[in-house]
Amino acid sequence: MKLSQFKFKLPEDRIAQEPAPFRDECRLMVVHAKSEIIEHRDSFRDILDYFQEKDVFIFNDTKVFPARLYGNKEKTGAKIEVFLLRELNEDMRLWDVLVDPARKIRIGNKLYFGEDDSMVAEVIDNTTSRGRTLRFLYDGPHDEFKRALFALGEAPIPKEIIKRDATPADLEDFQCIFAKNEGAVTAPTAGLHFSPQLMKMMEIKGIDFAYVTMHCGLGNFRAIDVEDLTKHKMDSEEMHVNAEACNIINKAKEEGHKVVAVGTTVQRTLETAVSADNRLKEYDGWTNKFIFPPYDFKMADAMVANFYMPYSTLLMLTCAYGGYDLIMMAYKEALRFNEHDIEKRYRFGTYGDAMLILQD
Repeated sequence: MKLSQFKFKLPEDRIAQEPAPFRDECRLMVVHAKSEIIEHRDSFRDILDYFQEKDVFIFNDTKVFPARLYGNKEKTGAKIEVFLLRELNEDMRLWDVLVDPARKIRIGNKLYFGEDDSMVAEVIDNTTSRGRTLRFLYDGPHDEFKRALFALGEAPIPKEIIKRDATPADLEDFQCIFAKNEGAVTAPTAGLHFSPQLMKMMEIKGIDFAYVTMHCGLGNFRAIDVEDLTKHKMDSEEMHVNAEACNIINKAKEEGHKVVAVGTTVQRTLETAVSADNRLKEYDGWTNKFIFPPYDFKMADAMVANFYMPYSTLLMLTCAYGGYDLIMMAYKEALRFNEHDIEKRYRFGTYGDAMLILQD
């Protein structure tokens, strides 16, 4: 497959700028991969109609932290955006970050954060053209440092998707309700559609849940700069699959129940941790697995996805799962459906609507 095959024209006004008023009341498109039937449902809650007792939904329980900070460069006072990626060393307060504008930052520069410059960081390494390693100059306990650092940050909503300033409400909106394990700089967006009320209804119906962890990184949104997709390298992301999740998922597969991957990160986690005999195994480590068509999925019988951006690795994985021709046709239909009715048309991007892909 080539990068250019994942191009489609997406008007800017179709990109959702805000989440739906209620998480589970976005639109839902249902795509039947075998029959190639496409259904349009008014509410994400209608997903209940497609599953039965003992089916299993698999969620990514990573938790987004307030990764975007704004500081000022020493002497010049130039405004610098710092995007925290991951903590490298607790004792030394070292963080892997992206800086913008990168051209203004050199090794040895100090950056000041907060209205009273209460947080100071020193650039100690240039790792890439945009990346840097910062050492935060903070003498207190690590927990105190993390609280102070995160208090300065804001929700890391993707700027290339959501063209507005972040608000305090965004950190809650940009978090799945089951988020638990801190470490993501972007949300597993397919999970944002699940509300406490919907999950209670699923429990009452007898649907089971399993949780895996993949700390979503910016590699999900990084532009691909090669036409030949076999030459693209995904950024590595930390992931964990515990024994409890393996037992729940493997038992469901053995008994013939549906296993539902909620989002592309769950799909990549499952396909990284699946064994040669198609059983999920425990896993603690990193993955840079890049899935694009054609690909033979081993675990999931269904998938919940969002409507993703052109050229994105998220769209590529979705096409791999549902079939390239069918998914691209579904995207064209989504753009045509209720095209002139703002309230009823499909919305794209992080806060957009949902797609359910069924393999049966």
